[in-house]
Amino acid sequence: MVNLLAEFSDWLLTEKGVSPNTTAAYGNDLRKYVEFLASSGKGDPSKVQSKDVFAYLAFLSECGMAPSSIRREISSLRAFHRFLLAEGRGDTDPTTEVMLPRAWRRVPKALTLPAIERLLAQPDASKPLGLRDKAMLEFAYATGMRVSEVTGFRIDDLSFDAGMARCIGKGSRERIVPVGSVALRWLRSYIDDVRPSLLKGRASERLFLNWRGGPMSRMGFWKILAGYARSAGLKSKVTPHVLRHSFATHLLEGGAGLRDVQQMLGHKDIATTQIYTKVNMEYLREVHRKCHPRG
Repeated sequence: MVNLLAEFSDWLLTEKGVSPNTTAAYGNDLRKYVEFLASSGKGDPSKVQSKDVFAYLAFLSECGMAPSSIRREISSLRAFHRFLLAEGRGDTDPTTEVMLPRAWRRVPKALTLPAIERLLAQPDASKPLGLRDKAMLEFAYATGMRVSEVTGFRIDDLSFDAGMARCIGKGSRERIVPVGSVALRWLRSYIDDVRPSLLKGRASERLFLNWRGGPMSRMGFWKILAGYARSAGLKSKVTPHVLRHSFATHLLEGGAGLRDVQQMLGHKDIATTQIYTKVNMEYLREVHRKCHPRG
């Protein structure tokens, strides 16, 4: 079974062009699936029937797994059983009758503009690492990039003349994102005055570096952001994704079109972007309540 899962991972990477991160996630899902099958006396995945898949999904639901997570589990199972069919190790696909559970559409949290201003004012730009942090937070909020996209951003993909950043997102999809003038100013100061001292004569393609001169990690970014959120007195949990949500929400509140926001966020499906219209409607209702004489 270990060999079979290893072959499946190779098939995803080489035959289907699936990213290493997604391949690893599928592997984690399938190890749980295989353990469940073994405990149910189904040691041979090629003999699995639809009822066995349904039993596994029911087990996940009983364990409290959210529908959004179960959707990913189903994607993993489908890919695995398609692999078995393609390799001649099964006659039928037991996942064909499985329907995706309805995903819960939660309205994303977004910081208010005053909260964003307080947060971005926290780094002490008179100190080297404070200036780096200021540039990094301004860049994240200005572009709406995912944390992995910010920490993985290459310095050569930033154009000061055009005020644009070239971003490689999910599925290796490329997009061009505008960078505001405020963020560009702080980025220029960081690149000219701080980044060389962090590198200490070494070379790196990454824009944002840690204090040792290595690439900034996602966890490093997370901890830095959380520290500034605490010092800003923000009560709600502030994660890198909250910055992304705030970016999208504030654009829509300012009158940006949904298609434009979709392109800047790098969403493949506009339905993913439409969730932000719920945030926008909440904002409009609050404005109406406060400003209308009959609100």
